Parts: sequence; C-alpha cells; structure tokens
Amino acid sequence: MEQRHEQEFAEYFAARRDAVRRTAYMLCGDWHRADDLAQTAFVALHRKWRKIRDRGALDAYVRRTLVRAVIDETRRPWRRERFVPELPEVAQTGGEVGDAVATRSALLDGLRRVPPRQRAVLVLRFLDGLDVAATAEVLKCSEGTVKSQTARGLAALRDVLGDTLDDLRSAS
Repeated sequence: MEQRHEQEFAEYFAARRDAVRRTAYMLCGDWHRADDLAQTAFVALHRKWRKIRDRGALDAYVRRTLVRAVIDETRRPWRRERFVPELPEVAQTGGEVGDAVATRSALLDGLRRVPPRQRAVLVLRFLDGLDVAATAEVLKCSEGTVKSQTARGLAALRDVLGDTLDDLRSAS
C-alpha cells in the first residue's frame, strides 16, 4: 500500500479506535474480546482501504464488519458463553456512584443475555444512536426486521433486567 493510503488509514484508525472498541464491548460484554473484534474490523478495513471510494461510508463499513464478527463469534462452539447461577462478585449498591455502577453492570449483564442479533440491534439503535434505516443497512436486513428485533430485544432485556433488579433489591 502506498504511503498516502497508509497515512490516511492510520489517521482514521487513531480517530475511531476507541469508539469502535466501545461498540464492540457493548456487543460482547468483554473488553478482551472487544479488542479482538475491533482488531478484526480494522484489519478487514485495511485490506479494502485502497478500493473504498466513499470515505464517508467508512464508519458504516467498520460497524457492519464488527457486528458480523460478533455474530459469527457466537456461532463458534468453543466461544459460547456459559452462565453460572451465582456471580463471583456482587456490586456494592451504596450511594450515587454505587447505584450508577450497579445499574451499568446490570445493563451489561442483561445485554449479554439477549440473543446476539437482538443485542446488535439494541446497541446500534440505542447506544450508537443509529436510526432504523441505518441499522437495517448495517445489518443488511429490512427495516421491519430491525423493528421486530428491537421490540423482541427490548422485551428480552426487560425480562432479564427485571430478574436482575429483583435480585439486587433482595440482596440489599
């Protein structure tokens, strides 16, 4: 790859690295896997860098690659998550900071328990701020599918969070 292309890619990578990593974390719930997934997305982008003409579509390309990597990873039998009945640690829920940490922790735990496709829709819609059309484009599906997956994902998240919040209330 010629020097100009390498420089452009390096600038894009430096500008978007943290945002892509955060999105990956919200999709998978593990910082180490998020690093791997973000790296996968950037490697795919680097391979195609010279062929991409619309530089305004880079974020969409990386986002689509990231979501596909997350979904593909959940299909691999050696990477399936195993849930245990008890967590090794329980967040302390005292004070404003403790409540914020407990709420964030509950949300992340809840997202991990939502099916991957629904989780992807919820993260793209509500955490990345994409609208229905943009989410459909990233996931290569219809807007109706995005709407139904959003509804199902929110219902599943409410069920999971309801159980989690009940457990937190009974613990305190």
